[in-house]
Amino acid sequence: MTLARTFLAASAAAALSFFAAASVSAAATKYPLTIENCGAQVTFEKAPQRAIGLGQNSAEILLMLGLQDRMVGTAFWPSKVMPQLQEANAMVKLLTVEFPTFESLLAENPDFVAAALPSLIGPTSKVAKREDFEKVGVPTYLSPSTCLSTEKVHDQYGSRDTLWSMDLLYKEIDELSQVFDVADRGQALIEDLKQREAALRSSVAKDGKKLSYVFWFSSPAPSADAYLGGKNGASGFIADVLGGENAIDAEAEWPTLGWEGIIAANPDVIVVASLDRNRWELDKPEAKIAFLNSDPAVSQMPAVKNKAIVVMDGQAMNPTIRTIYGAEEVAKQLKDLGLLK
Repeated sequence: MTLARTFLAASAAAALSFFAAASVSAAATKYPLTIENCGAQVTFEKAPQRAIGLGQNSAEILLMLGLQDRMVGTAFWPSKVMPQLQEANAMVKLLTVEFPTFESLLAENPDFVAAALPSLIGPTSKVAKREDFEKVGVPTYLSPSTCLSTEKVHDQYGSRDTLWSMDLLYKEIDELSQVFDVADRGQALIEDLKQREAALRSSVAKDGKKLSYVFWFSSPAPSADAYLGGKNGASGFIADVLGGENAIDAEAEWPTLGWEGIIAANPDVIVVASLDRNRWELDKPEAKIAFLNSDPAVSQMPAVKNKAIVVMDGQAMNPTIRTIYGAEEVAKQLKDLGLLK
């Protein structure tokens, strides 16, 4: 088991034990319920009974809310499910770990689709567009964290003008828990995440060095540009929580940059993603680390020479339920390296 997987298992176990023990009072949902979601008005006449979690974050939030008995499918998983959600997830049909077809989604006769990314139901999605679901009477919900403008960056991921915060995740959890009439579970989960963030921020010495970070998600090949976490996305949030900053000064959610540019950014720490999808060889953290240490130019970066390389669950680089766990993961490794107090 990798460090990333071991830490995630411990984090998820702690989160779920808190969730199980928590007793939070919240009002029952009154239907019809109308929610403004990413520029669309979505109305629910009753709680969904045949939901699809389209994208890992959406699926894992539904599972953390204990809704596996009301899910008929999931799709698009960059990483394996959280270890402590394995049993619940096993009760739900896996359609595909990659992009599903619209027909495969409709074949499950869903009454609700929660999507994690615009690439799954956005205006340029190759899966389906929101209006495609509307035509067949299926309400949809897109993660508020990924409702981004594409005016400055002409790709489906868009860009952010301000730093992402957990407030958008809390909004997502709260609204999904209202949709399913399990608001008490949503509030318990939100409270746990708030406590985690507060504990992490207070544990980082304010008088220590302000570290700069590069978050390397993946690359199709060593010679290709690297996909990096943008300065205002989840990666920037993690750097901020740890009292540092993202060395990549790009508002794009997922900027691509050649290694010459990364070397020029001169980060103190390189965070490499661990991905289970196996789309590219460099999805694997050990492949990334081997490249960093063997490339004639890259290996001379101070961060590499100082062995300031840490591994993090790649899904935490997306603005998701996993992001705070990823920050905890990075903090532990940096403390072990003596780079954080």
